Amino acid sequence: MDGSIAGQTAWVEVCRLEEIPRQGSRVVATAARGEVALFRALDDAVFALEDRCPHKGGPLSQGIVHGHAVTCPLHNWVIDLASGEAVAPDKGCAPRIPVRVEAGRVLLALGGRG
Repeated sequence: MDGSIAGQTAWVEVCRLEEIPRQGSRVVATAARGEVALFRALDDAVFALEDRCPHKGGPLSQGIVHGHAVTCPLHNWVIDLASGEAVAPDKGCAPRIPVRVEAGRVLLALGGRG
């Protein structure tokens, strides 16, 4: 199944907001996208990226979250959490997954690319 029904995206609950530490991350395993890193900023904004740095595939979930960015633990690439894009001068993109928070529940759109 591709996660959509009649053109609409199916949202899947993956955890509660409080299960993601502020300025931290949590990894969830999905059949559709593999390991997905959920990030929670200090302002409670939540982002979801495939858990692979576009540089050498490092685990972004183990990086340091600062503002709305994460620094890869392997080679210090900075990835913008909203877009998945590497911050200049680096180039590359970690695929993002649409995410939303409803009543403290974190939901992912696992059928579509962000």
